[in-house]
Amino acid sequence: MIVIGIDPGLATVGFGVIRTENGNITPISYGCIRTSADKQTPERLLEIFNEITSLFEKYNPEVIAVEKLFFSKNVTNGLSVSEARGVIFLAAQQHNIPIFEYTPNQVKQAITGSGKADKKQMQEMIKRLLDLDEIPKPDDAADGLSIALCHINIMR
Repeated sequence: MIVIGIDPGLATVGFGVIRTENGNITPISYGCIRTSADKQTPERLLEIFNEITSLFEKYNPEVIAVEKLFFSKNVTNGLSVSEARGVIFLAAQQHNIPIFEYTPNQVKQAITGSGKADKKQMQEMIKRLLDLDEIPKPDDAADGLSIALCHINIMR
């Protein structure tokens, strides 16, 4: 099974592609989709949609796992993340890919055993669990891998 984990955002969408087969977990790819703040929001959303669609077509995932939006004090940021999630969900629906959502605390719990883990602890665990030579960079890509691995761990 191939799972794509997605950390949504308007400026940066982190993603991680993981294959799980016969109990073996293998990272396939990870990275970020970046959009320019110089562009209008609709242009940025279209760019995210097109790039996510390309990822789905390249890796043909059985499911995607997306970080669930939690509202913070920055409502503007929350709205732009919601818009990015919308185009990601649209692309998934167009490809008939089931969507699973996880809160940041669920992801932390599934990866480290603690819902209060910090970013450094999360990154170290991802490196260790996926047998990577180094911590995935940038942070958003590591988050994408974490979300995919969270889904795999929860579904076991």
